[in-house]
Order: sequence, then structure tokens, then C-alpha cells
Amino acid sequence: MVLLPEENAEKKVGLKFSPKMLELLSKYSEIELEDVEMEIGDLEIWLQPSVTGVQVPRVAPPVKVKPSELLKTEFHRSLRQYPGSIVEVRLGATRAEGGTRGNVVIIGGEKVPPFYLSEGMMPHAPIISLDVFDTEIKLAKAVRMHVEEVLGDPAEWARLCVEKFGADMVNLHLVSIDPLIKDTPPAAAAKIVEKVLQAVDVPLTIGGCGDPQKDLKVFEKVAEVTHGERILFNSVTLDMDVKKTAEVIRKFGHATIAFTSMDMNRARELNRKLYEYLPREDIVIDTTTAALGYGLDYAFSIMERTRLAALMGDNELQHPMASGTTNAWAAREAWMSLAPEWGPRELRGPMWESVTALTLLLTGVDYFMMMHPAAVKTVRDVTAQLTSTPKEDHGNPTSWVTLRI
Repeated sequence: MVLLPEENAEKKVGLKFSPKMLELLSKYSEIELEDVEMEIGDLEIWLQPSVTGVQVPRVAPPVKVKPSELLKTEFHRSLRQYPGSIVEVRLGATRAEGGTRGNVVIIGGEKVPPFYLSEGMMPHAPIISLDVFDTEIKLAKAVRMHVEEVLGDPAEWARLCVEKFGADMVNLHLVSIDPLIKDTPPAAAAKIVEKVLQAVDVPLTIGGCGDPQKDLKVFEKVAEVTHGERILFNSVTLDMDVKKTAEVIRKFGHATIAFTSMDMNRARELNRKLYEYLPREDIVIDTTTAALGYGLDYAFSIMERTRLAALMGDNELQHPMASGTTNAWAAREAWMSLAPEWGPRELRGPMWESVTALTLLLTGVDYFMMMHPAAVKTVRDVTAQLTSTPKEDHGNPTSWVTLRI
């Protein structure tokens, strides 16, 4: 680039190329200059007027065709393998096994989440036990009306639960041993258990009063008297002498519920202590049941996380789960007389217990402790439906507007 001499005090800039360079450049329509600096004074930009009168042709939108059928595609079932599995716990013992029960029940054994039948089978259906109390207690009217004739007689109460209501097990609560109630001595409590064993031939669960010292004394005596019956004790807690309780349970061939309050870490802690004295197949875990409206969402979350953690390989949680579903009756809305929009309490109560149980059924609970016969039947029917193969073809399920089932 060459700077031409000044003319009229103005700087004119021009480019001067050799003939050979011009010949080479004539082959191109554009020239790109690099590392060039330019100083410009006033700059004028001329915009050519647009061409008028020219119409741009419109493109017609595509015609929308109403689909006449659904898109067809292949469905490939996804099968997932889980590294963990739930141990099986056997409850009750027949005469051939050293007990007196007419049958035994097995809980646990799952290798997939609850009712994931596309990924694997559930080896054992959930078990339902009915609560029986060794002394007369206050019950909601909706429950009392079904058992009023046997209140105060635990043996007859247990017989009613099995023969009329179809209980798989009987959950006997020894509430009279409570020092603040009757303070029934261990030997007397053991005799009550023996009477119930004679009245029914299903496996038993024996519950204490919640006092750690008294429960241990009673469990020791009951375990000895019922040697070989494979009873489920309800329950061992971190507040008790875990070593002594577990040794008694193992010595006489029983099983236990390990109870903790909505805390997976405490459940692991209690199980680790029990492992020192009990085999894994003697332990059922209970992380606490909070009823509908009283923390059911928390109970669901803990139980669901516990089961999934077990299936994913957490061996400290690979145990069947129990639920004290009877806690639903602690909710005032289940039994109180309320405004008409709440509905009759005779129906509201069993519905309250049913919803609590069905919600926790989806977390993988293996053992339910329940009270109202209607709630028991509801849970049993729903469980049977969820685990059964459909027998009827209900037609095209996509025709949901007119489909009749």
C-alpha cells in the first residue's frame, strides 16, 4: 500500500500494485487484507432503496391429517436384578418340628420391590394377625362391637379372631403386666399364653407392656414355657438389655421383632447388636407405624427406604418388616363423633385402618398387626388382587372413556 502526495491539504490513500499482481488478483472477486490499519474521517453509508411491488409467494401450511389409529411399537419389558434379598423368617412350629401349631407361616424372601411382578415373584404373601389383649381395655365402638362378648377372655378372643375373622396369626398383648396397671407377675402371664396356645393352632406373637425391665422378665418366663413353639416376641428395643433378651429368645428357639422409632440408623444399630446372639432368620424389623393423618408419610418414607436399601445390598436391613397398623385407632378422627361430612365413625374407623395398612403394604410390609375385621378383609382382598394373574380380558384398555370393568 502506497501513500500518495498531499493535494489541497487532503490525504489521499491509494493502492499501487505491479502488473503481475494485478493479473493474479483479477481472478478473484474479493481481496482480504491482514494486519492493515486505516484512518477514516467522515464515513457515509449509502443504502439502496428496496425494490417495491414484488410479492413474496405464500407457502400453504401442511394439511393436518387426523390420525386414524395409534402408533404401533414394541414393548420390551425391563428386568432389573437386585444384589440384595430379604431373609425368610419362619414363625410357629408343628408337632413334627417340636411345637403344637397346625401350620406355620413364612415371611420375607423377597428379591424385588413389593408387587414388582414383572421383575420377580413374591414368594410369600403378607401375613395378617389380629390383636388380642389379656385384660379388658378401652376400645373404639366400631371395634368393640365385634369382640364385646369375649373381652377379658384372651383365649376366646383369640379363637374368635381365627375362626370367624380368619387371622393368620394372633398378636397377644400382655398389657396387664404393666406395673401401672395390674403388674401381673411373669408366671401368671405365661399361663395366659398357654391358654391362648391351647385355644388356637396358629402361630403367636407375644407383646409386652413397654416397660423394658418388666418386659424382659416376662419374656424370659414365656420363652421358657413355650419352648419349641417358635413364637415371635414383640419386641426388643435399644432400651432393653439386648444381650440377655436375645440369648433367651435363641435358647428356646423363638424369633423377635426389633423395634426402633423411624430411624434407619438406629434400626441398623439394633440389628448389629442382635447379630452377636441371634441368627438373621430370627429377626423381623419394625420402624414404627404412624397412622393416616398422624405421620403416615414419614412411616411410608422410612419403610420404603429400608426395603430398597436392603434390596440394593444393605445386609443390616435385609429383614422382613412388621407394621403395628392398629396404631390407626390412636387417631381421633378414626373413632370420634364428628360433623356429618366426616361420615359415620362405624365406617370411618375401619377405613382409617385400611388406608394405613394399604399404604404401608406398598412399602413391602410382610407382617401386619391389625384389629378391625373389615380392614383385615380389605387388605387381604387387595393383596390377593395385586398378586393374582388377570383371568378376564377387559378389552382395549385405551378406550378408557367407554370401558366397563
